[in-house]
Amino acid sequence: MALANKVAIILKPKVVSEFTTVLPNLTNWLKRRKVDVFFEKSQEARILKIFKNCKSEDFNFISRDKITDKCKILITLGGDGTLIGAARTKDIKKLNIFGINMGNLGFIAEFAKHDFYDGLEMALKGKLKTRKVQMYQAEITRPGQKKIKLNFLNDAVITKSGISRMFNLELEANGESIYNLAGDGLIVSTPIGSTAYSLAANGPILHPSVRGVVLTPICPHALTHRPMVLPDNETLSIIIPRGQDDIYLTIDGQKEFKLEPKDEIQIKKSRSSHVNFYINEERNYFRTLKEKFKYGRR
Repeated sequence: MALANKVAIILKPKVVSEFTTVLPNLTNWLKRRKVDVFFEKSQEARILKIFKNCKSEDFNFISRDKITDKCKILITLGGDGTLIGAARTKDIKKLNIFGINMGNLGFIAEFAKHDFYDGLEMALKGKLKTRKVQMYQAEITRPGQKKIKLNFLNDAVITKSGISRMFNLELEANGESIYNLAGDGLIVSTPIGSTAYSLAANGPILHPSVRGVVLTPICPHALTHRPMVLPDNETLSIIIPRGQDDIYLTIDGQKEFKLEPKDEIQIKKSRSSHVNFYINEERNYFRTLKEKFKYGRR
């Protein structure tokens, strides 16, 4: 029997036509190896459409927050966004994530849709290496209310809703003022997320092994407000001054939270959470940069 005999599969939320072939093939492949396959309860209707002539009792359905209690491996079928969303699963550090890229970019999802079975076989047998990636936390403090804690893998972004207007933020690191930012917003990016929104806003690329976070202003009013890299052992504080409204915090481009004047957002390493990604040893970080982003081409 395989070392890991319980596996969960999380699908990209949007419809992917190839799921009708890839998912049944993958599920049958796992079952032939005596692996129990679990799907999210919220995806039951969708699964039954993909697996025609099957009934609910033919599958194992569980809520997402129970996945880490049941399984050793989590397979994501989608792209980077699917994997990033899965990384915020409760107690995610208890299992390993095998990311299968169903799209074109797939910078974090390491395995291609047409060539992943050998790697998955090794993962089931406990022979595939993993990489530990730090999760980060945005903690929102609001006067007179309980603190709200939000974990993220890629980035935390503060922007204004509605009509695009400049607004102000006060930035501190370990209690010391960095500067007061006036602009369209701020991106706080992890090394993994430095090739995403932050890069598009002229932020630097951080190698995944770098222990730091990037502060990237979005269209700052002052030309001296440039992107900055802070060590990840510091606590970044972002304060919403009085008179600022319609300000939102977006986590990983997927979860949104409305902020209010006098809110303070502290961003730091999560003490209790990290993610274990299976590594595709046929890939190389710099080769991937060149293939996916045409990095360094003239």
